[in-house]
Amino acid sequence: MSEPSNQPDRPAIIVTGSTGLLGYPVCIKLADAGYQVFGFDRVGLPEPPKHHAYVRDIECDLTDSVSVRAAVDQVHQLTGGKLASVVHMAAYYDFSGADSSLYEKVTINGTDRLLNALESFDFEQFIFTSTMLIHEPCEIGERISEDDPLEAKWPYPQSKIETERLICEGHPGVRSVFLRISGVYTDYGQQPTIVQQMKRIYEKDFQGHFFPGDTRVGQSAVHVDDAVDAIIRTVERRDAIPPKTAILIGEPDPLSYEELQSMIGQQQHGKDWATHFVPKPLAKVGAAVVDAVQGGDAFIKPFMVDMADDHYALDISRAKELIDWTPQHQLSTTLPKMTNLLKSDPDQWCRKNGLSG
Repeated sequence: MSEPSNQPDRPAIIVTGSTGLLGYPVCIKLADAGYQVFGFDRVGLPEPPKHHAYVRDIECDLTDSVSVRAAVDQVHQLTGGKLASVVHMAAYYDFSGADSSLYEKVTINGTDRLLNALESFDFEQFIFTSTMLIHEPCEIGERISEDDPLEAKWPYPQSKIETERLICEGHPGVRSVFLRISGVYTDYGQQPTIVQQMKRIYEKDFQGHFFPGDTRVGQSAVHVDDAVDAIIRTVERRDAIPPKTAILIGEPDPLSYEELQSMIGQQQHGKDWATHFVPKPLAKVGAAVVDAVQGGDAFIKPFMVDMADDHYALDISRAKELIDWTPQHQLSTTLPKMTNLLKSDPDQWCRKNGLSG
């Protein structure tokens, strides 16, 4: 990205995690919408493939107070300390379920460092990208709303709960918005559980025929373009959204595990993919054995077995009301695109999804 001088006629925005799956397109879309964007991310991450005249990259390591202060000071010099919004997406994420000190260093304390450094700024909004997984799962036929109980079942959503609490209690004067986003997918896949499910069926993996839960359950997902659109709309409606507001972002009615299995099987092999129930104790033993054989690199971990019955359908009425947002994509209609890309070039599909071929 280029190194422009500040544009006084353009409201300024900081975007953290600016080279990520959501971060990069958010930067571009905000710049296209008339904002001056300052993208914060760590040194050494791949540079985005395109450039934009109104996006400026600034090195920032959220685990280092000196780095955060230097990045923020640079923005202060260019903006006079005025920001329309801060879109905070940088966080630690590990789908293995293992605990890590990086959840505290990056996600929780990193957010605190950033907000402390921003104390001298006049900024209208602070958006924190959270996750729907901080909520307690719902029953089949019901939907989760923002006021429903919270329950983190592994370290990643727990770090998001603690960070939301930090923002509300540690920085009460901040006009905060919490976007609780469902699993983000692209035309290539990206969303880990969907990608793994597709890979198992494509390779006709015997393990892919077994599931330790109710196959009627499902988890809401959201296309990357719709997630980006939700963030942009939240920025543009910053004056109308009350402080400390949570908004769920995702497709309201998820495909069930059984529906996904059937659709993927039909698209890849021209027939349904049979799925059989396996008791949880046996599934845990099997997951542990496979993980040990694969040196700890197996996708399915024993802790995931206990969550096999979790159902996440979303009530998105608040998103409709406050930011006029509804998803324009559906996983059901995107799956054929994913399948075509997988079948046309399996090696490239695996590389793009961080998998071994």
